[in-house]
Amino acid sequence: MTQYSVRRRLRRHLSNARQGRKTPFYDWLRREGAENVEVDLLETITTTREDLGMAEVRWISERRAAGDRLLNLTDGGLGPTGAVWTDEQREAARQRSTGRPGTSRFGAANTFFGKSHTAEQREAWSLSRRGMNLGAKNPNFGRFGPDHPSYGHVMTPEQRQALSEARRGERNPNYGKTPSAEARARVSAALRGRPMPSSRRNAHTRHHTNKGKVSETCQYCQESAASPADWREEREAP
Repeated sequence: MTQYSVRRRLRRHLSNARQGRKTPFYDWLRREGAENVEVDLLETITTTREDLGMAEVRWISERRAAGDRLLNLTDGGLGPTGAVWTDEQREAARQRSTGRPGTSRFGAANTFFGKSHTAEQREAWSLSRRGMNLGAKNPNFGRFGPDHPSYGHVMTPEQRQALSEARRGERNPNYGKTPSAEARARVSAALRGRPMPSSRRNAHTRHHTNKGKVSETCQYCQESAASPADWREEREAP
């Protein structure tokens, strides 16, 4: 399957084979040699790329049913459909990728170990990403209760303990730090005149939903089909 010419696609296959790519098809190309390989054009699709993928699925299915010994690892199409790796294949892939440039390396093995980005680079990233998840751009904007992806999620005692130990004492990023007088003044000025909590919805979530309480004077408690106490029971249910 290709969106380019057959000749161009064949040259790419031969190049991959010379570079040593390990698949049944490229092993076959290396064994037979470029001079012994011919390409037959089975069908030309002039509509969409999705139709091209479906045509490949159809051709592979038909030739397999006819008894042809194909070298395709999947059922064809636009994704890796029909391919299931064995444990041996996964281990072989892990060994091939170990130490390969571009893979993850930790500690002293990482080329950036002990280094840090400049203040200018961090500021540039900050500016480019500012507001990406603000308001309606946030994928969870306006999603509450059962509509929120974290609804019903309850951490186990082991998970809570692990999180606590990971941020306790010197492992806490703010351990031993104290805000300067200038920082305190900036925070105070930014929050001056702002109601706390910042909204009735925020107050309802913090003081009712999260604590499993119901208030007769809270409009959100009264409007909810199920009370916050019911939500808590559902979250804690096995």
